[in-house]
Order: sequence, then C-alpha cells, then structure tokens
Amino acid sequence: MSFIWPVMLLSLLLIPLFMLLYLRLQRRRRQAAVHYGTLGIVREAAGRALGGRRHIPPAFFLVGLVILLVALARPEAVVSLPRLEGTVILAFDVSGSMAADDLAPTRMEAAKAAAVEFVQRQPTGIQIGVVAFSDSGFAVQPPTNDQEAILASIKRLQPERGTALAHGIFASLNAIFVAPEDSTRLYSNLTPTPTPTPTPVPAGSYTSAIIVLLTDGENTAPPEPFEAAQTAADYGVRIYPIGIGSAAGTTLEVEGFTVHTRLDEATLEQIAQITEGAYYNAENEEELQSIYENLDLQFVIKAEEMEVTSIFAGAGMVIMLIGATFSLLWFSRIP
Repeated sequence: MSFIWPVMLLSLLLIPLFMLLYLRLQRRRRQAAVHYGTLGIVREAAGRALGGRRHIPPAFFLVGLVILLVALARPEAVVSLPRLEGTVILAFDVSGSMAADDLAPTRMEAAKAAAVEFVQRQPTGIQIGVVAFSDSGFAVQPPTNDQEAILASIKRLQPERGTALAHGIFASLNAIFVAPEDSTRLYSNLTPTPTPTPTPVPAGSYTSAIIVLLTDGENTAPPEPFEAAQTAADYGVRIYPIGIGSAAGTTLEVEGFTVHTRLDEATLEQIAQITEGAYYNAENEEELQSIYENLDLQFVIKAEEMEVTSIFAGAGMVIMLIGATFSLLWFSRIP
C-alpha cells in the first residue's frame, strides 16, 4: 500500500496522547470515588459490576479514529476491479483506393463512420489506438480510453497513396507493445525484418489485444503482408481483417490516373488464418456496422492501483458508530 499524502500519517502521533488522556481520566475517576467516601464506594462497586465493558466503547472510538487518520493520507492499493480491460488497434487503410464510392459515400467514410460508432459503445476499460497505413504505417493515436481523442484522430484520416498491409500490422504491434518514448520499433524502412524478434507463443494467446484491419485488401507495396501476420501470430495477437468494397471492384481516378480496384479477400482470409483471427466482408455500410457489433473481443481482467480513501473513511465511521451504540446501550451516553 502507498499514500498520496504520506505526511498526514504524522497525525497518528496524536493517538498516544489520546490514550494517555484516557488513562489519566480513569485514574482521576478512581481517586474521586475514594475521596467521596461512602458515595465513592457505591460508584466503585458500580464500576466493578461493569467490569471491562466500560473500556469497549472508547476502544472502538480509538480504532475508528486511527483508521480515519490513515484515510487523511489518501491510501492507494492494488485492487482487482470487475471490469474488462484490453486494447483494440483500429488499423485504417488510407490508400487512394479507399476513396472508391462502392460504399456510400466512400469506402473511407463508411469505415470511419462504423469505427466511430464502435468506439462510442466501448466501456472505459477498453483502450483504443488508431493506426493509418498506405505505403508506410504510423500510429495516429496511441492506445487510450479518451474517446474524444480517439474520435478526433479517426475523423482526420484521409485517402493517400498505395497499400502496404505489412506496414499497418507492424505499426499496430508497435502501438500495442512499444511505449511511445521507446525509440525501438518493430519495423523500419531500413530493414525488411521486425526487431526485436518475439519468443513465439501460441497464435491467439494474447487475448488482451486485437488488431482490426480495415482495408480493401489490395497489397501494392512491399513487404509481404504474411510475414507481418506471422510476427503478430508469434506475439499471440489476433488480427480481424475487414474487407471494404466488393470483389468485383470499381474504377476511380487517382491523381489523374484511372485505377480499377477490387477487394482481395484471399489475402485477408490468410492473414486472419495465420493469427487465429477471423475475416469479415463488408459489402455495404449496414453489414460493416454488424461486424463491429459481433466481434468477439476476449479481453482479460487486470488489477490496478487505485485510491481507497473512501473505504478507510467508511470503515472508520462504522467502527465509531459501533462504539457509540455500545455506549448508549450500556451507559445511556456517548463517550
């Protein structure tokens, strides 16, 4: 246990003074009983009849006071809370093909709208990060449960250049496992292999984090996405690819060029299979919404350090009330 205001524990030095005061009052009471002769004998006999009971209410008050003084120091303790915790990385494909309008108004806007609704439904224990990738990958928003920051980062996304699924996966793993201040990253443009290499664990075993990969599936830039998927599997992280668009595809203009883009379901299905995740197809906005509603997010419950001042304060008051009750029942007064 730790304390936010440990200096307030010095107030416990008052407890010995209160005990000395109580003992002095008891001594004076006995002296008064002897001093008043016959009347004192009667009072002393009454005191002997009560026995040790007369010390019980003050003892309760003393214990309650100790607990309240400890509460002044604002104690913190590691508490296992009955709530879900986990990390969801929303990895958005922001390639030029995401500007296609086979999902109204565009693939990108449909994916963003569904992601916004998904974020708004999550409990506070779920941390959500946002990653954007085209021919490179980067974290737009590190994992957080600040919904305003998450929604703002999603709304800023815009279609850009080519598609490198591997960059999106590596950037998502960085967001899960690497602290923002850590300069070491799982992937860089200087080397085709991620570092450090994880000790392989069973695929899907890291249940406190998942990657939701929103993409039209056409990989147009190196490295190979299956290498990145295997790295995620070695970490035990599941990937849920969501194919946006249709297998028939559509034609659009990108920077003056006419491009035909179609959904590459085979690649996304293999990524899901490698990581023990699941592939979903979203041919329209309504189906995309239902995908988010039915994702099986198997999060773990973790303990966290939290302030327990209210528990100490409540316990101290209850103990003092018990002492007051005994005093009223036995002596018709509160000590």
